Amino acid sequence: MLNRLIALGLVLGLLTGLLAAATGSTVLLRIAELSAPFGQLFINAVRMVVIPLVVTVVFASVAGLGDMAKLGGVGGRTAVVYALTLIPAVAIGMGVTALGLQFAPSIDAPTLDAPTVPELRGLTDFLVSLVPSNPIGAAASGQLLPLIVFTLLLAAATGTLEPERRARMVQGAQDLSAALIKLVWWVLWLAPIGVFGLIAPATARLGWGLVQSLGLFIACVFVGLLLLMVLVYLPLLVWRGMRAGRFLRGTAGALGIAVSTTSTATAIPVSLENARELGVSASTRDLLIPLGASLYRPGSALFQGAAVVFLAHLYGVPLGLGAVIAVLFATVLVSLTVAPVPSSGVITLAPALVAVGVPVAGLALLLGIDRIPDMARSGVNVLGQIASAVLVDGDSSESD
Repeated sequence: MLNRLIALGLVLGLLTGLLAAATGSTVLLRIAELSAPFGQLFINAVRMVVIPLVVTVVFASVAGLGDMAKLGGVGGRTAVVYALTLIPAVAIGMGVTALGLQFAPSIDAPTLDAPTVPELRGLTDFLVSLVPSNPIGAAASGQLLPLIVFTLLLAAATGTLEPERRARMVQGAQDLSAALIKLVWWVLWLAPIGVFGLIAPATARLGWGLVQSLGLFIACVFVGLLLLMVLVYLPLLVWRGMRAGRFLRGTAGALGIAVSTTSTATAIPVSLENARELGVSASTRDLLIPLGASLYRPGSALFQGAAVVFLAHLYGVPLGLGAVIAVLFATVLVSLTVAPVPSSGVITLAPALVAVGVPVAGLALLLGIDRIPDMARSGVNVLGQIASAVLVDGDSSESD
């Protein structure tokens, strides 16, 4: 229902803007102009909830793992697999989109009222900025990336506490994140009006070129997801002794559920069964499938990398070497914070945008078209989660 309403807001906004641009109708132009404050209201609501949601989800997920050293070899192999796949996922998304945008029509940046952050001056400045001198100040000023680094460190320290203290802190974070997820749902019910209020004025100004650019972005995401599977996951699986055909046939059940529901959490029971059928040991699959559904979303990471490049192009924000590294780092981190709500992969993109100075208001341009990319990236997410379990388990001889 909500996805349909958001799509309706997008379609009505596009039609209103396109007709206003084509006919010059003062009535339609006035409607587009008057709707703009609703778009800004929606963006303000999104920005309001992003910081606490990201912090609580990251903290609860990492602290809940306990002492990292206790995970032993499985934890180390999992971290390696996640790093070896998430970084290429973001790079592929950015690269394919940068290449595809060579064929995009030339349009002026949309006039959307949202604050920007000065472009990073270089790699050294970026690395220094990752450690906040004042985490509260970083949160107040919207510096999400250093705040995430602080949260990761605090969560890792919490994981080393005695079980009673750690459990209380994790439970508190989980309760708060549950309340924030409910708040996100409320905010998303504003999305149909908000998307209209951002799309209609932008389309009235930019016309058909914006529609073409959005279609090109979707195509780039699909191509990138396909390349991620073909160039990264399938070769790694073959290297580990798993035939590509067997893996794809064995994951069809989980893939179907993830695509249809856009939720890898919903697919956990089937993912566990598919992993068992693929020969993954009970101890590995019972740990990594739920963990992957909570943290590991390579398809979302690719989408977010592609989205940053697309919005930077749309707003004319240059991406130098320091900015590219900032996007890689930020996107890998924020891909771990995607909450189980529709289009949260778009909402949690804010830290990566802020890191390179792209207006957060650009997120509304993606929300209305997100249903189709969300289905595709959810499918790749669940395939990546099962593949990571296969890769980590390797030649385990544990029987069930």
